[in-house]
Amino acid sequence: MSGSPSRRTFLELSAGAAIAAIGPACARRDPPVDDRGRWIEPGGGAPGLPGPRESRRDDRVVRVASVPTAVEGDLLPALLADFPVRVELSAGPDVYTAARAGRADLVVSHYGHHDCEQFVLNGLGEWPRTVFSNQMALVGPPADPAGIRGLTDAAEAFERIAATRSPFVVNDLDGVRYLTEILWQCIGRPPRDGWFVDERHQRDDAMAVAARLGGYSLWGLTPFLRSHRQRPVQLEPLVLADPLLQRLLVAVVVRVAGCNQDGARALQAHLLAPATQARIRATRYPTDEHVCWVPAGRHNRTAVLPLA
Repeated sequence: MSGSPSRRTFLELSAGAAIAAIGPACARRDPPVDDRGRWIEPGGGAPGLPGPRESRRDDRVVRVASVPTAVEGDLLPALLADFPVRVELSAGPDVYTAARAGRADLVVSHYGHHDCEQFVLNGLGEWPRTVFSNQMALVGPPADPAGIRGLTDAAEAFERIAATRSPFVVNDLDGVRYLTEILWQCIGRPPRDGWFVDERHQRDDAMAVAARLGGYSLWGLTPFLRSHRQRPVQLEPLVLADPLLQRLLVAVVVRVAGCNQDGARALQAHLLAPATQARIRATRYPTDEHVCWVPAGRHNRTAVLPLA
């Protein structure tokens, strides 16, 4: 499948009317920035500090840095296909490192990304706008001894796993461990001995242990599918429909010197447009035609949402 965390994807598209619309805004001179790349009011900057327009590389390109799931899950490539400006799309875990260095105009990350909050509080990014949610999965063996396949309630599935004493392997990632604790609380905090396996395994290792034990675990659907292609295990996604298994992603316009802020805003508006949000709902995960991405634009303040 095309698109990997380390590969840059160039979507060469006709600039057309969108560039004409963005162009006048881009022609305005931006306010100066301080030595950390933050905007400052005119007259408040250090003498001789170059403004972002002098160092900006190309106003006709919007550089997007995204966490891997939105690229590997084929979502962003599909949504950018009809954006009439050239987009340079990269995927990787350190999206805010790239943004701080001025190598991205728009960042797409989970709302709970460990760098997102400080990036915005430092004045390096605009307020995050929720755009869509990705999908976690409760995975288990094909035999499914707990009988959870196709359930729409993750807590009910977890209760069946506990009741049948089927092994559940904790995937020791912060957000996944947190969700595991919620599910355990939901089912009345039963004793964990004999079925709850918490040995600090993460990602592929957690999946390997779950497969070896004929048990269950939790992980994001996209990384699970990628891992399964590379290192097949006797596990498959069994429970997906519960909204508790969805995790919000946001788009953040970067305010670092040299970045194409106008283009980033235009692209953010494109992602929030009703037509694009509808397309998100219709976009399926690769290798799993039954699971779609979830639009999240309506979680934003209504006044900032485009109507067309």
